[in-house]
Amino acid sequence: MVFSHDTEVALASAVNLINTAPISLAEDGSASGPDTLETPAQLDDFVRREQFSGSREHSARELEAVRAMRDELRTIFTAGEPEAAALVNGLLARAHALPQLVKHDQWDWHLHATAPAAPLAERMGVEAAMALVDVIRGKELPRLKVCAAPDCRAVVIDLSKNRSRRYCDTGNCGNRAHVAAYRRRKSGSTGPA
Repeated sequence: MVFSHDTEVALASAVNLINTAPISLAEDGSASGPDTLETPAQLDDFVRREQFSGSREHSARELEAVRAMRDELRTIFTAGEPEAAALVNGLLARAHALPQLVKHDQWDWHLHATAPAAPLAERMGVEAAMALVDVIRGKELPRLKVCAAPDCRAVVIDLSKNRSRRYCDTGNCGNRAHVAAYRRRKSGSTGPA
């Protein structure tokens, strides 16, 4: 295990949130594809899948705040160390984060840094920020990646021991790349991947 269990869960949830945005690239390089976080019902499903606890508004305002947090987290995931640290610090300061050990539902002791009544987007952001603190302090920022597929902009958290993960879990990016490489080898081509 690279990080503590709760850090890995928080990082995976952050990746899943970021990857609800369109992740495919159009021919002109702009983002395309479905946004799977467009309605309050889709947010409800996401919160249920990711097992976020605490209060909810179930409103369009809450959805927009989560979507804004999604964009902020993408910026942090793709930033260099000094910028990522500043952005994480800003997020924690805005939320007046106060880390506390908690134990609830099926989860053993772990950190929360917001009150259960804090807005959902704030809780999501602070949970991700607390996990990113471990990533930055451990000099593990290179584990935060963008999918290596040329037509995908999904983010990836590489928790492999040898830091070899290159493709996202959102589609068949890795499989498509491997099939294309196999076909190039079979045809004798040495063109780009």
